Amino acid sequence: MRDARLALQQRLQHVFSNPDLLERALTHRSYSSDHYERLEFLGDSVLNLAVAHLLYVRLGGLPEGDLSRVRANLVKQDTLHQLALKLQLPELMRLGEGELRSGGAKRPSILADVLEALIGAVYLDAGYAQAQALVQRLFQDVDITPSMQATAKDPKTALQEWLQGRKLKLPVYKVVGTTGAAHQQSFDVECTVSELRLVERGIGGSRRAGEQAAAAAMLQTLMAKGG
Repeated sequence: MRDARLALQQRLQHVFSNPDLLERALTHRSYSSDHYERLEFLGDSVLNLAVAHLLYVRLGGLPEGDLSRVRANLVKQDTLHQLALKLQLPELMRLGEGELRSGGAKRPSILADVLEALIGAVYLDAGYAQAQALVQRLFQDVDITPSMQATAKDPKTALQEWLQGRKLKLPVYKVVGTTGAAHQQSFDVECTVSELRLVERGIGGSRRAGEQAAAAAMLQTLMAKGG
């Protein structure tokens, strides 16, 4: 396994000064209480900033709304899942027996989360410049064009665009509860649009899925109000 960890670091082009960060990034909550979710939270923000900068440079003539649409396409679960497979992450993750038996190592939501956790781990290990460089390498073979904006929107993207189109602040997502065993948890997520004084909730099998469910509920409320 040590050789596999070294090979991953070669693919990432980053050797960890603190190997514990790498281990944590690859550890699911079903395996240990020292798992990747806090790193994933951090990596999600680093990823969004790095991709925003990448698009600002590559697609300099595109307006804000279109840039947001392309970024949403790049940081969505499907895209991150494919990048995680290229890094061969399924073979390296640490999962509890129940999660392993249920196919957790191949689950797109988990792989996308682990990739974000790795980005967060690199950020903590070596700073933003190194994490940004990793994101640029991850996306260097992705065909990034303005036409990506035409891709079908997920609820989070659709909600973001609805709010931006009305010059409103972006929603805030917060995990307000979890239920179930470690390998079959459900995440109860709250979506708040403060300027409209609206709060909706959604439940999903991962934080990401819970956020999408909460965004869908918020969109439904906005449409019912005549949005």
